[in-house]
Amino acid sequence: MSAMKAGVLHCPGAPIEIHTVSIDAPKGHEVLVRVAASGLCHSDWHFISGDLPFGGPRVLGHEVAGVVEAVGDDVARLRVGDPVVACASLFCGSCDQCVSGSSQRCVDRPRRGVGERARLMLGGDALIQSSEVGGFAEQILVHENSLVAIPRDMPLDRAALLGCSVVTGLGSVFNSAQVRAGQRVAVIGCGGVGLNVIQGAQIAGASRIVAVDLSPAKLELARALGATDLIQGGPDAVEAVRDATGGVDHAIEVIGRAETIAQAIRMLRPGGMATIVGVASGEARVPLPVQDMLRHEWRVQGALMGSSPFTRDIPAYAGMYLDGRLDLDLLVSERIALDEVNAGFARMLGGSVARSVIVFDS
Repeated sequence: MSAMKAGVLHCPGAPIEIHTVSIDAPKGHEVLVRVAASGLCHSDWHFISGDLPFGGPRVLGHEVAGVVEAVGDDVARLRVGDPVVACASLFCGSCDQCVSGSSQRCVDRPRRGVGERARLMLGGDALIQSSEVGGFAEQILVHENSLVAIPRDMPLDRAALLGCSVVTGLGSVFNSAQVRAGQRVAVIGCGGVGLNVIQGAQIAGASRIVAVDLSPAKLELARALGATDLIQGGPDAVEAVRDATGGVDHAIEVIGRAETIAQAIRMLRPGGMATIVGVASGEARVPLPVQDMLRHEWRVQGALMGSSPFTRDIPAYAGMYLDGRLDLDLLVSERIALDEVNAGFARMLGGSVARSVIVFDS
């Protein structure tokens, strides 16, 4: 084992603490990656807040870009020196979901064996790699099916966003909702993922893109990234969206609150679809307006990681950035050091940033 710095969450409600931890060498299908950049995502905050099951001390972070340092004997797709992006959609490649092109729904994700030595340790205690990544660290040790190689000219501090906020946001438009040119789209929640939904809707050719958020700063950022209408979030948001558009073809909810999911459904025009992207707590329940859904043929669906087979989509989105069709520069609000991670989450919750990215000197 070798030593590195990592941010460890010991229990919900506590701050992340920076420790020197031990990380094992790769074996089998494992890959050791030197982390260059790691984004702060609201999904990580759900572990800090206790909205998601904790399970034990863990290294958070799943939005990672870096360079391959070493590979196990069975690794076939990646080589030392490859720039890579990690994604939480670890897949087996052989189950019925994977072979049908929906690897984000893999039903047999590779797991380390029961009784096998822990690969990440703090003293004598094993650490969980959150989302099978654990990216708030100088290195990650992951299965090769958590990684995809990207072009060498892709800046890694922006590439990190591809692994979650971009693949989720754009994928929810292209794969899940399948927005068509000329359609009207409402985006509820304009954080890192929501801003990429807005960009995806613009790329898809939506005629109206309505951004809904409580934060004036985020709404202005949404305008810069393609929103045509800005609506203040809150109890009057449904009426405001309907007054502005007559109802939308797609309402894409990126917050994960029962109230805003219910609003998304009510924003639809006849035949419209609500796509739920935001991560809700396990207790979240939404009463469905069944008669209206039947009469107007409203549809509601969930979207996991943008319904994206990420090994296909992430390189494509990197190409969009390099071609100038996708703006990632504006999404990186600040670059911070690992020991600033708690302050970064505070700014995220305060609505003052789109994405904070931890960068490592190496």
